[in-house]
Amino acid sequence: MDINTHEQIDRSLCGEPVSLADGSSEVRLICTQKMAADKTGLIHGGFIFGMADYAAMLSVNHPNVVLAGAESRFLKPSKVGDVLVAKAQEQEKDGRKHVIKVDVTCGFEVVFSATFTCFVTKEHVLAGA
Repeated sequence: MDINTHEQIDRSLCGEPVSLADGSSEVRLICTQKMAADKTGLIHGGFIFGMADYAAMLSVNHPNVVLAGAESRFLKPSKVGDVLVAKAQEQEKDGRKHVIKVDVTCGFEVVFSATFTCFVTKEHVLAGA
């Protein structure tokens, strides 16, 4: 796998890439105690969203890809010990705009689903900052 984006991301928090192809990716995340929102072990949704976002970025796989917007739904709760898999698939490409569908599963159940709108900018968003 030749990963060209998000090289310094903490994979223990956003997931480990499993597969990568043009316009698609798969990321696996083990939910740990440091992701828990409370004593029941409920995983904070931000970690699941982050994993899905990372999968979307990998499916575009460009150093200058940025997230412009997302429409998401949390369908089932996740808990410490769950193993989540995010599968991202490009739905549309129009110039620099990419629309990516991501489903996150735990076993055979979809726990999160989103559509991410991403753009590849001409230069890094922090260039000149």
